[in-house]
Amino acid sequence: MKKIFFILTLLITLSINANANDKKLNKFVNWLADNNHTQYLEISKNYEECKNCTRWDAGPRCFEEIGKPKKQCVLDGDQSYGEDGYKWVDHKKYKTNLNIKFFKSSEIPWGTKPNKDTLLYYLFRYIDSEDAFDRAGSKGSKNPYKFKTELRDDKISKYIKKHMQKTALLSYLLYEDGKITIDEISPKNRFGILFDNNTQFTSMSVGKSIVSYVTGHAICKGYINGVDHRLNDWPLLENTLFYDQKLINLLNMAAGHQKYADKDLKTNKYKKNANANTVEFHLQKGVFKDSKKAKSKYQYTNFITNILINYVWFKSEGQFQNLLDEIFIDKAKVKNDVWFLKMNDRTIKSNNRNNKILKEYKVRDEDGPLRYSFRASRYDYLRIAKAMLDDWQNDTCVGKYLKNIHERRIPKNDKWKDDKSESLNPKSYAGQFYADYSGMRGRNIMGMVGKGGQSIMIDFDQGRIVVINTMHTDYNWKRISHSVIKDGT
Repeated sequence: MKKIFFILTLLITLSINANANDKKLNKFVNWLADNNHTQYLEISKNYEECKNCTRWDAGPRCFEEIGKPKKQCVLDGDQSYGEDGYKWVDHKKYKTNLNIKFFKSSEIPWGTKPNKDTLLYYLFRYIDSEDAFDRAGSKGSKNPYKFKTELRDDKISKYIKKHMQKTALLSYLLYEDGKITIDEISPKNRFGILFDNNTQFTSMSVGKSIVSYVTGHAICKGYINGVDHRLNDWPLLENTLFYDQKLINLLNMAAGHQKYADKDLKTNKYKKNANANTVEFHLQKGVFKDSKKAKSKYQYTNFITNILINYVWFKSEGQFQNLLDEIFIDKAKVKNDVWFLKMNDRTIKSNNRNNKILKEYKVRDEDGPLRYSFRASRYDYLRIAKAMLDDWQNDTCVGKYLKNIHERRIPKNDKWKDDKSESLNPKSYAGQFYADYSGMRGRNIMGMVGKGGQSIMIDFDQGRIVVINTMHTDYNWKRISHSVIKDGT
């Protein structure tokens, strides 16, 4: 019986995923057609068969019976056509000729080896996914920072150029000595039809470090007393393990939350991501309700960063927008809009044919609607990283914050170690940043890492920055980022 139930559940899940993929694929095909990228399209056979048909005997692909699934419609045999019978199905003219592998999740899983076609399709999905969420961010500056450029022509620059042609890399920027010295972007024959200088691309968990940077500004504005400030002034944290803890514990992912980390808060089972609802839901209704603190140690989880950004939202007392504008417009001087994702107002509906509304609720600011998920264009990621570098080197208040969290970094003690991995190579965690990379211990270097290979490394001593946007982790991070920061070559 359990086996049958498992099979049925699997089939339903696969069906749901297939339908979701179909919708996204149709949207992608329409985008390709609208933008005249016909090299990735071909005329649909069903379209050719059905475009001129007026009778059922033209084929079951062209008609379906009102109120019945297509398969049932075909098998019934009543082939009359009328207002109460079969109706015309509008078939799309084009289908894609791309060889796409679909995954169960909305993201490309780690450890897979997707081909170029699959990467192109998921790049569209990543860029398009922003439409599902509201935003909390800043407009582009009227006077964006203009980089000086002096491009290198050496072994590493040539290697990166070739690397861009055969990997999932979208963008590579090297900043050193006050100017951009390597600037590569995916060409048109790979991912350039979707990704350009103005594309606001997902940061994945690089956004966690940007949340920390925002937190530093909130401290310097006086909204929060400092990294040792106790979190006993936010009602959402009451009756949870996070209440009355020092801010630094959350910044270092060491809140004693390991028993509860990454649980599915509806099923009470562990999963990798806990971004599916507001902070209020997770704290007051999920597994964190009445949770107890354990021994403080590093335990990576997405949810803590969502607590941080929403706590800053709460403590800024209506000045959150001004805070963001001061960071991204006045200081970093971004060119394009940048933003954190924000939960939308939700309507929960049943699955019946009448689509009857069961429940409606409005996402309130006090519910903690913000997520660490951040969007920016390739040069704007560099502008933000340069702002961090300037703060550190000029010893500003925020620079002192960055130095403080670096000094108070803790060992990661990862079970898995990989010297060639952007997330597993560093041995320490420093307030939502990575630190203590192999061969660079004792140096003031911090990194930002996101799923799928997103990476920013800053050498505060040498003034060197590497910014990488990518679709997947198939590139040589050790050579084009780690070694460049370590040795400059």
